[in-house]
Amino acid sequence: MGVMIERLKTNRILDNDEFIGILETDRYDADLYAEADRIRREYYGTDVYIRGLIEFTNHCKNNCYYCGIRAGNENVLRYRLDKETVLDCCDNGYRLGYRTFVLQGGEDSYFKDKNICDMVYEIKSKYTDCAVTLSIGEKEKTSYQEYYRAGADRYLLRQETSNLEHYKMLHPDSMFFEHRKRCLYDLKEIGYQVGAGFMVGSPYQTYAHIVQDLKFLKDLQPDMVGIGPYLTHKDTPFSQFPNGSFHLTLRLIAILRIMFPYALIPATTALGTIAPNGRELGLKAGANVVMPNLSPVTVRKQYELYDNKICTGEEAAECRGCLERRVVSAGYQIVTDIGNVRKKKRNGIL
Repeated sequence: MGVMIERLKTNRILDNDEFIGILETDRYDADLYAEADRIRREYYGTDVYIRGLIEFTNHCKNNCYYCGIRAGNENVLRYRLDKETVLDCCDNGYRLGYRTFVLQGGEDSYFKDKNICDMVYEIKSKYTDCAVTLSIGEKEKTSYQEYYRAGADRYLLRQETSNLEHYKMLHPDSMFFEHRKRCLYDLKEIGYQVGAGFMVGSPYQTYAHIVQDLKFLKDLQPDMVGIGPYLTHKDTPFSQFPNGSFHLTLRLIAILRIMFPYALIPATTALGTIAPNGRELGLKAGANVVMPNLSPVTVRKQYELYDNKICTGEEAAECRGCLERRVVSAGYQIVTDIGNVRKKKRNGIL
């Protein structure tokens, strides 16, 4: 196992059989977790960055088969937050120590580029020591450029799968993997800190698909890598499929930390949904970001990508306090920091 870890650390990609051999057993978990935690401490110490998540619209034009807010789900109570409400969320978050705000939503054609740019510009003008992350799906390069000029710093766009045939099993014919892939490279070219990632245990996924995802990420070299277990939603075509594996997700977080020592890797809400101590164990496996919800409590239940999502009834201060206690219990500390990616170790940060 030590030889394989060293190869991962030195950017020498494993072959498919070697990767699959690690993924399909818990035999190497202790070594993986120990090395992942050592590396994250080397780059980030015990710091954990908080991102204030603002889910500003649950309208979406897409019909992804796994998603609870898909266009075809008629049981969703749709909402949109106006700019003033988003700014109120940021005001609250800033007082609570957040220095990154994540504007997340479905691909909602109601919000034109100008609307997005106005929100970004207002936030960055008011909070000059903060970052803005966007997570609003596939756009044209010209739109990404406008958001960037308005002040957006980061962009999250998970590829979900890197295998074309698997992609077609998860998405309708109106969506194309090559377009999503192009978006990620466009974002990098523009200058964003870029986040990608995938679901673990999505319907029809194989270990070979996961290996392909890891190799895709190796080529992309993202600044942020977000993965979480696939969680089913009752109002989707995949409602009868089981949830993804919690332990495989932790194993992959550790592998990603070893492959991408500098990366910002979240312990996701999905991890906390599938296991009560999921986020704590995610941090111990190498994650260094958590994303509490700043959205108004009145709409949180409506942004349900999967069933039984946690923290939908908590006020922002409750979420912040709860997470701080969880992070401390895992042996780390939440810091008030913009939390940019570190491409060098702590004694030589860029």
